[in-house]
Amino acid sequence: VERDCFSRAAAQKTYFTKVHGLPSITPLISSVQETPEPIPTTVKGTIPTWIHWSLLRNGPGKFEFGNQHYNHWFDGMALMHRFQIEDGQVTYRRRFLCSDSYTQNSERNRIRNFFQRFLSRFEMPKPTDNASVNFVKYKSDYYVSTETNYMHRVDPDTLESKQKVDWSKFIAVNGATAHPHFDPDGTAYNMGNSYRNKGAFYNIIRVPPERNGPEDTLEGAKILCSIAPRDKSKPSYYHSFGMSENYVVFIEQPIKMDLFKIVTGRLRGKSLNEGVYWDPNQETIFHLIDKQTGKEMPVKYYTKALSTFHQINAFEQDGFLMLDMCCSDDGQSINNFLIQNLRQSGEALDEMYNTMSRPYPRRFVLPLNITSETPLEQNLNTRPDSTATAVFCTFEDLHGEDLKDYGGLEFPHINYARYNTKPYRYYYGCGFRHLVGDCLIKMDLESKKFKVWRQPDLYPSEPVFILSPNAEEEDDGVILSVIITPVKDKSTFLLVLDAKTFEELGRAEVPVNIPYGFHGVFNSSA
Repeated sequence: VERDCFSRAAAQKTYFTKVHGLPSITPLISSVQETPEPIPTTVKGTIPTWIHWSLLRNGPGKFEFGNQHYNHWFDGMALMHRFQIEDGQVTYRRRFLCSDSYTQNSERNRIRNFFQRFLSRFEMPKPTDNASVNFVKYKSDYYVSTETNYMHRVDPDTLESKQKVDWSKFIAVNGATAHPHFDPDGTAYNMGNSYRNKGAFYNIIRVPPERNGPEDTLEGAKILCSIAPRDKSKPSYYHSFGMSENYVVFIEQPIKMDLFKIVTGRLRGKSLNEGVYWDPNQETIFHLIDKQTGKEMPVKYYTKALSTFHQINAFEQDGFLMLDMCCSDDGQSINNFLIQNLRQSGEALDEMYNTMSRPYPRRFVLPLNITSETPLEQNLNTRPDSTATAVFCTFEDLHGEDLKDYGGLEFPHINYARYNTKPYRYYYGCGFRHLVGDCLIKMDLESKKFKVWRQPDLYPSEPVFILSPNAEEEDDGVILSVIITPVKDKSTFLLVLDAKTFEELGRAEVPVNIPYGFHGVFNSSA
């Protein structure tokens, strides 16, 4: 628990911060209409002319049909966004994903079989195809993805839905994350669970970069490795994973899923929430899988209970694997993102925020050269520049104390094209002095100092780094982020920052409201 947390025993809650007077963000979690044809924006400042092609983003955009509404934020219908950037000008368009969920709900004007998307992958008979989390790329094609076995191939220019693709038709998994990693040659790695007679398994997935024809989707995908959970009836929830040059890193965290309670919840009249819980008494386990052999390393690395959604980077150096990720000391917030919670105001909103543990960027140092002769009673991290320990692993902070003034950091991004799986210096993310990101941050790992872009009542999306032509230094490029506000109608804009100075270069003002979204990518392929 962070040192500034305090307990109020009467309420049986832990308070991690003491923030008061948070403004309402209700308009950020509101339904909008499609704009399927490109609309112009108004550019203020200068958008570099070397930026070509489009920023693609995904997230929920419709929360009700008729007089019925979704309970969970992540259940909202997937809305795809495209910012086309060309010659210093920007156009904007958006479409709802033509999923079965969206089509059926629209035809009936009511919600059919709705349940919380976080748990939907365990509703085996009818997993949702509402792919609202991210844009992902396999074999040069773009897909929108959630965490079930369904993705949708989409046209990155028109945002039209082209094909529903089922992971389980290619490999024996019941879903896959919306955060794959990529080798330089385009080989993709992902993770997905499978549920068998003997219980649950975590699976490492590899998808080759080659395509054998225009209709090729996931052909050639294979399960590289299957990992048994500590308890096969109660596997861990995970949103993403880490990857270095030679290893996939799976973080088995103590956010647990009781499969019996999830499967029988509807029969017992219980909420699916009951089946997902945080167990602070269990340790977190790091599993390393060799990407070449598909074998899990015999050594497992343990640390205290923590929760993580997104990793920053992982790389190997001097016999160690450095794993950098955003993590919290409490995992109960997984069930907090109900729409009614996000739309609260006043003291109820403050209480929701203050009882959620803040995410902070941290580094774990995992020694790779461990044998049966290695003495395990001493710290195996011999790196002089690191304060992390490696027996029972502890972390080192990738930030200074002043990051706490900005609510921690999430939605991390790096110069992925050149520095993924390699030593790096800079990462970017959102500060969280609210339930959603309220500022943009650039962190320097050498100095632990950071730069901030923040303006009152403005809420940025995750920062996306774009490398400039002829770039020589790691931060030669720009940051793109979609900025929205709850206090002024139709005041959304695409922000362009100089990644080096973190100063604003320009913005493209969009004449429509945009709801708060999740993830996206920059499509630089013509």
